Amino acid sequence: MSKELISQENIVVGEIANGLPLTIPVYRLKGDGTGPNVYIQANMHGAEVQGNAVIYQLLEQLKSLKLRGDITLVPYANPIGCNQKSGEFTLGRFDPITGTNWNRMYRFNKALPSQIAEQHKDSDDATLKAAFKQALVADIDSQLTGPDYSLTTGKRIALNLQKLAHQADIVLDLHTGPISSKHLYCPEYAKDSASYFNIEHVLLIPSDFDGAMDEASFCPWWSLSEELAKQGREFAVQVEAFTVELGSQEKIDLSAAFEDANSILSYLNQKEVLVDAAYHPKAMTRYACMLEDYVAYYAPMGGMVEYLAPLGGHIKAGEPIARILRMERYLSEQPLQTLSFDKDAIAILHFASASVNQGTELYKFFTNVFEL
Repeated sequence: MSKELISQENIVVGEIANGLPLTIPVYRLKGDGTGPNVYIQANMHGAEVQGNAVIYQLLEQLKSLKLRGDITLVPYANPIGCNQKSGEFTLGRFDPITGTNWNRMYRFNKALPSQIAEQHKDSDDATLKAAFKQALVADIDSQLTGPDYSLTTGKRIALNLQKLAHQADIVLDLHTGPISSKHLYCPEYAKDSASYFNIEHVLLIPSDFDGAMDEASFCPWWSLSEELAKQGREFAVQVEAFTVELGSQEKIDLSAAFEDANSILSYLNQKEVLVDAAYHPKAMTRYACMLEDYVAYYAPMGGMVEYLAPLGGHIKAGEPIARILRMERYLSEQPLQTLSFDKDAIAILHFASASVNQGTELYKFFTNVFEL
């Protein structure tokens, strides 16, 4: 495959205040039709820019590979978010009009799985899968073609992205944390696939819908599988969807992006998206925890923070994780306070700023960790 075989379309996802169209670029590569189709998007949150570099590195390698499945890649998934600036910093985590997280606006029609399960109870698996995909896309279309006054800006962007994702068998949503180590949000049913990525830390999530892209992609299929189980029929979840956390926000690292692209290509190769490709998962110990054991640590006091816990590092209960400097209290109390955590844990991410109020989320920790 050559660069000429990569197609680009700019799709309209709304209009801005001067009436001009709001567009996002969509790149497509065609496979031979024998493998699963893939959808990859990046930069839904404005400051989380590394995914754009990863999509660049993916395209650079994919143009010389043979594909079984089609691959659709969307950088700059949220053109409003990546342009939300305040001074030197990019905001873009929340819709500035509604205050809603940009990554919590996707749709799940909970009635659809039971409807399709009943309508196609006598269909074979291939027919059922095709019918459900068609129904999911039609459901999104019904929202996009409904009354124009019913959709917020963010919802319209999300639905257009979701329509693309529903046409795929594999969905990867590329994100970053504030200051973060690499980690993977993986649905519990797909935990065996987590070992195909070169990512050391894996967060196993239940099949519950909370509005995010990965959940919007796999939850309908999980629900369909459950509905068919009530009929006594075994039907595997047909879509795998992951949120891939690539490190820290407000930063592009092309060397790291090359490694991240190789990690994704390793996964895609294991899933038979690629033809005779030499991408394989690295030998490494992968550590996991359940979502319920992913613990937020909030600042017990305000001040200026020195973060001590190494990201991706294992810490023991009682070890120092941070020091907080409170110079206004230099004469009245100990101005330097040491903080610790009362559990053995892995530090995954921490707040981006050294200046914190009491109650600011300082860290996120894996606890009750086990090897995958």
